[in-house]
Amino acid sequence: MKNRKLGNQGLTVSELGLGCMGMSEFYGTGDEAESIATIHRALELGLTLLDTADMYGTGANEQLLAKAIADRRDRVVLATKFGILRSEDKGFRGVNGSPEYVHQACDASLQRLGVDYIDLYYQHRVDPNVPIEETVGAMAELVQQGKVRYLGLSEASANTIRRAQSVHPISALQSEYSLWSRDPEDEILATVRELGIGFVAYSPLGRGFLSGSITSPDDLAADDFRRNSPRFQGENFYKNLQLVERVKEIAVEKDVTPGQLALAWLLAQGDDIVPIPGTKRRVYVEENIAATEIELTQEDLQRIDEVAPKQAVAGDRYSDMSSVNR
Repeated sequence: MKNRKLGNQGLTVSELGLGCMGMSEFYGTGDEAESIATIHRALELGLTLLDTADMYGTGANEQLLAKAIADRRDRVVLATKFGILRSEDKGFRGVNGSPEYVHQACDASLQRLGVDYIDLYYQHRVDPNVPIEETVGAMAELVQQGKVRYLGLSEASANTIRRAQSVHPISALQSEYSLWSRDPEDEILATVRELGIGFVAYSPLGRGFLSGSITSPDDLAADDFRRNSPRFQGENFYKNLQLVERVKEIAVEKDVTPGQLALAWLLAQGDDIVPIPGTKRRVYVEENIAATEIELTQEDLQRIDEVAPKQAVAGDRYSDMSSVNR
C-alpha cells in the first residue's frame, strides 16, 4: 500500500486507515477475537493508521487496541481523541476542552493503550466554552512532554482551524467525507490545503450505507445507533437507497463493490486525503484495502459526480448537528 503525508510536520501514514470504533460500540455486538484478527490482517496488508477515541466503548476500544498492538507497536500509527464526555450509563454529557482535562485525558488514554506516546492526538469536538487557543496550547504541551507526536482536530470550522494553527501546527483534520457527505468541499478542504494540513475522512462509506449491504432499516440491529440517524429514517432512508443504487450500477460495470468504488472516488479527491473505513471483520478490511488498487478515469469520476452530486443525500448527518463545525 502507498503512503500519504498528513500535514508538513513529518507524519506519514498508509493511504487507507482503519476506523476501530465499531469493534466496541454503536454497530451491534462486537467480537474481540475477530476484531484483533482484523487489526492484525490490516497491518499485514500494509495499513498503518489505526483510529480510536477514549469515548468509544467508554475506554474499551483503546483497551482492545492495546491487546492488538502490544507486540507490533512499531508498525502502527496510533490515533486517538479526547473531549467528548460520557456518563457511567454511556450517555453523552457534553464536551471538555479545558487545559486540565486535556492532560488528564491524555494520561488516561496512554494507560489504556499501554503505550508511551500517541502518534496523532485529536480534539474530538470543539468546546464552545473554551477558546481553541487554550485547548491547543495544552495539546502542544503534550508534544513538548513527548506524550504526543502530532496534533489533530475533528469536525472543526475553518475559522477554528486557523486559530488552532496559529498556536501549534495541526497535522490532520478529521471530518466526515464521502459520496453522501460532501460538505468539506464547501470551505474546509480549501482551508486545510492552504494551511498544509492533511484530511482524514471518517465514515467514508456513509456509515455502511454506501457498501450496498443495507437495503432495509430492518438490516440494522435494534441497538444500532444508525437507527437514530436522520439519514437512516423514514423517507430519507429510501431516497438515499436510490443514490446507492446509482453508485452500484457504476460499480457493477467496473467489476468492483459499491464500497470499493466509493473509497476509490475519495482517494482520487487528493493525495492529502486518507479515508478510515471502519470494520470489525477481516473479509471487509481486505475488501476495503483492495480499493486502493482501483484506478478511476476522469470520465469515471465525472459519472460518479453526476449520480451522487453534492446535496443529493436526504437528512442531516446527526440528529443534533450542534457539536460539529464549531
